[in-house]
Amino acid sequence: MKLLPSGIESKFVQVKDLNLHYLEAGEGEVLLLLHGWPTSSWLYRDLMPKLSENNRVIALDLPGFGLSDKRIEDSFSFNYYLRHIDGFLEALSIDKISLTVHDLGGPIGMLWAVRNQERLQKLVLLNTLVFPEMSWMVKLFGLATVMPLVNTWLAGPAGIRFSMRFGVQQKEKLTPEVLKPYQEPFVDRKDRKVLLKAIQRMSPKGFKEIAQKLPELKHPVRLIYGENDRILPDVAQTMARVKEILPQSEMSSIPNCGHFLQEEVAEEIADEMLKFMKA
Repeated sequence: MKLLPSGIESKFVQVKDLNLHYLEAGEGEVLLLLHGWPTSSWLYRDLMPKLSENNRVIALDLPGFGLSDKRIEDSFSFNYYLRHIDGFLEALSIDKISLTVHDLGGPIGMLWAVRNQERLQKLVLLNTLVFPEMSWMVKLFGLATVMPLVNTWLAGPAGIRFSMRFGVQQKEKLTPEVLKPYQEPFVDRKDRKVLLKAIQRMSPKGFKEIAQKLPELKHPVRLIYGENDRILPDVAQTMARVKEILPQSEMSSIPNCGHFLQEEVAEEIADEMLKFMKA
């Protein structure tokens, strides 16, 4: 892993029959960071130094993403991801965690949270999906993942570059050097198919379970989102709905910032998350 800030270690661990990659920094209570599509733990590299001042911060490459194993025969269902998150925590001897989620990592992490409330300490939501009702943009994206030729391009280096640039306001921050770790894992055609399958296997049942069980959460919750999200154009409504269901949550938005806010305003997000973790 290139260009990692000082103090962050790149590690691998065997979980069940997969080799999973993760970044780790700091000591203390565990803060687990989950990425979405088409990113990886690399997304959190600039947040981790500050967050690790008071916590053991771990950013996981979900199966099928980043440097973790990619097996086309795997299911990539909600339960598949949750089994590997449980196995990952067990392999690292971790019981309780605080959790930060983004994009596709949102429903995966939130389903884990509502099923494991006794193990959850705090929850941070960045621009993410939560509920079974999908925006037109998400539906259009889902359609693109099954269209021949379009889907192959979308999951390759050129498509990943397009998606990342489409998802930010400050495009100058996505230099070739920054984009390369996102693109490199998906040069091979088989790995591109895995990336597409990760989207296609997200069952509506998982989203419905999240919506049903979300009111049960009594944990501290922090909601932070970029206002100019073209990938999830209904993110403001999503966050407001979460805030209504979980009145204990604190919500703030960031103007002139898009979907991949970790690439645009890493320092600002890290400051807000650190305050939340210390509280």
